[in-house]
Amino acid sequence: MAGIFQRISTIFRAKADKALDRAEDPRETLDYSYQRQLDLLQKVRRGVADVATSRKRVELQASQLNAEVDKLTTQAQRALEQGREDLAREALTRKSGLQQQLGDLQAQHAQLQGEEEKLVRASTRLQAKVDAFRTRKETIKATYSAAEAQTRINEAFSGISEEMGDVGLAVQRAEDKTQEMQARAGAIDELLASGTLDDPSGTYKDDITRELDQLASTSQVEDELAALRAKVSGEIAPATKPVAPAIEGGAAAPKAQPAQQPVADEEGQS
Repeated sequence: MAGIFQRISTIFRAKADKALDRAEDPRETLDYSYQRQLDLLQKVRRGVADVATSRKRVELQASQLNAEVDKLTTQAQRALEQGREDLAREALTRKSGLQQQLGDLQAQHAQLQGEEEKLVRASTRLQAKVDAFRTRKETIKATYSAAEAQTRINEAFSGISEEMGDVGLAVQRAEDKTQEMQARAGAIDELLASGTLDDPSGTYKDDITRELDQLASTSQVEDELAALRAKVSGEIAPATKPVAPAIEGGAAAPKAQPAQQPVADEEGQS
């Protein structure tokens, strides 16, 4: 039973890892990592500023203590000049306490200064790493984008991408339907030509009907041509007889010339 659950867990993790790997964009991951490094760098810089502020506060306190020590020294000297040794002793006692506090502040100042220098060095190194990571990130992103574009172009040319695959299937379906329609139109034409199918509109004639109509038309044309030719020949024949010219002045039609007598008759009369 435990083995079954182990296998189910392994399968689930493998599928989840594959789904996450497919959904992951390396460019977004790199941008997120860069943003995290910038946040870390900002925290380091904020720490440097905090330590520097503390160091500056210690310096101010030390400066105030130094001023107080100088003041007590002057007061002790003036008390001795006026013969007040007791006051001079009290002033020097207070001065001694302030000098002890001043020593502690100097130790804190040295510690804070050391921490500040360490944070400054860490910030500088981190800034250099962030800059290097940014340069590498942009290079990787540009390379990945170029590879991705080249892959899409190759998939488009090869037709294995999902979008181009759909386009290829659509073109194939269109070609199949076009060929089917062409085949159907050709089959209907053949059936109409053979007379198997009737044309309800009466505008389509089969081959035999067209030939018969063509023969009838040709015969009719030949008959009309022959009749026209005969009519033209009959009109041209009378028009070829000679016609005497008309005399000016409205004279009557010219008399007919006597026919020429044969030569044999003239010789017999003579």
